[in-house]
Amino acid sequence: MDRSEIDAALAGRLVAAQFPRWADLPVRPFVHNGWDNSTFRLGDDLTVRLPNGPWYAQGVAKEQRWLPVLAPQLPLPIPTPVAQGAPGCGYPYAWSIYRWLEGEPARREAVRDLNDLAVALAGFLVALAGVDPADGPEPGEHNFFRGGPLSTYDAETREALVALGSAVPQRAASAVWEDALAATWTEAPVWFHGDVAFGNLLVQDGRLAAVIDFGTSGVGDPACDVAIAWTVLRGSSRSAFRSARGVDAATWSRGRGWALWKALITLARDEGHDPGVAVEARRVLVEVLADHAAEVRPTG
Repeated sequence: MDRSEIDAALAGRLVAAQFPRWADLPVRPFVHNGWDNSTFRLGDDLTVRLPNGPWYAQGVAKEQRWLPVLAPQLPLPIPTPVAQGAPGCGYPYAWSIYRWLEGEPARREAVRDLNDLAVALAGFLVALAGVDPADGPEPGEHNFFRGGPLSTYDAETREALVALGSAVPQRAASAVWEDALAATWTEAPVWFHGDVAFGNLLVQDGRLAAVIDFGTSGVGDPACDVAIAWTVLRGSSRSAFRSARGVDAATWSRGRGWALWKALITLARDEGHDPGVAVEARRVLVEVLADHAAEVRPTG
């Protein structure tokens, strides 16, 4: 289904047809929509979340099942499912209604202290990883294999390197990738978020207030959540996050690999199309390479 067809009018029709008790509530577009889902505000206290494609729709039942289990064990609010909708009105996927969460998506200019955010986020991820993983969703199509081995993305990463050619430092990038592949996960699976990014962190008064969008969550290797150390954090906030999260050397290497993979495929796909996206991907690439270089540089 074309994303342009997923609008407030469609959301209103779905609500009226399947949940008539809310049919009179106004439906308004949400300013900060993501790529995976289109979100609309329903009245003052609810949101309607419509997946934009079949892969993203696989997360609906997972969130409905697990968010109520996770929420009481976490130090920050997460989305509360209120109802699950079915395909209808020409819309082909399952969808959800959630409680409204106060806050705005994090932006650098909206964050009072990046170090404080890094520590608060690390504490959230520690608590999430401490939840009993029994029967939790293993890596698969529902979350694009987040939490699985990085080797899942090996071919894609190497193809991106070939496509980019001399536009990126080939030897340095390959060294980071090989290091990440070698740092295999050997521990028991734990809960992870899967898409820790500015858009999925809500802030109030400059402080982290909630974490949203658990569509790529699951149980497995938490290194995918460490990628935020390069995609969002920098300098002292990166160090504060690593310390507060207690990230060991191997998980740090894999997290760096996740950040490298995303930067490379973004550049390979978007170079020349969206300058802002390309600039940010190059910034991440530079920071990933510098972090690895500092780690392997001889001392003394």
